[in-house]
Amino acid sequence: MKKALIVIDMLNDFLLKDSPMYVQAGREIIKNIKRKIALFRKENLPIIYVCDAHDINDKEFEVWPKHCIINSYGAEIIDELRPKANEIIIRKTRYSAFYKTNLDEILDKHKIDILEITGILTHICVLYTVADATFRDYNVIVTKSCVASNNVVLEEFALKQMKEVHNITLKNE
Repeated sequence: MKKALIVIDMLNDFLLKDSPMYVQAGREIIKNIKRKIALFRKENLPIIYVCDAHDINDKEFEVWPKHCIINSYGAEIIDELRPKANEIIIRKTRYSAFYKTNLDEILDKHKIDILEITGILTHICVLYTVADATFRDYNVIVTKSCVASNNVVLEEFALKQMKEVHNITLKNE
C-alpha cells in the first residue's frame, strides 16, 4: 500500500486576510499541513498540490466571489507551503480534484492506493474530493487538524459525511 499527500487550495485567495475567499481557520492549519509535508518528504512519498484555477468568467462566480483567477497571485500556493520542484501541482476548475484533471492518472502512475487529504474548504473541495476518491476505491485519511472551513456547522456535517457515508479514516490528531 502506497500513500500520497493531497494539499487542497492552500492558496493566497483563501489564506491572505484581505482576499476574496478568506478562510480565517485556514491560517490555523498551515503548521499542521507543513508537518505532514515534511513527513511525506522524509519518506519520499508523493505530495500533490491541488489548486483552484478559474477563467475570469467562470460559471462558479455565479455562486462565489471571483477568486483564484488563472496565473494570478491569488491562485498561487501560500509561501509557507511552497512546493519543491519535484512535487506535483494540479489545477482544478471545480470542487473535486478529480473533475477534468489528470489526478487519477498520476495516482495510478505512482501506484497510490491511500490518499491523505488536507486543505480547505472542508465542506466543499475537501468533501467532494474525498467523495470522488472513495468512488474510485482509494483509501482516504483526513486529519481534522489539517482541514478548515469558514462554517463550523457545515464542516461538522462534512466530516460526518466523510466518515459515515464514505467510510474514510478520520483522525483527531
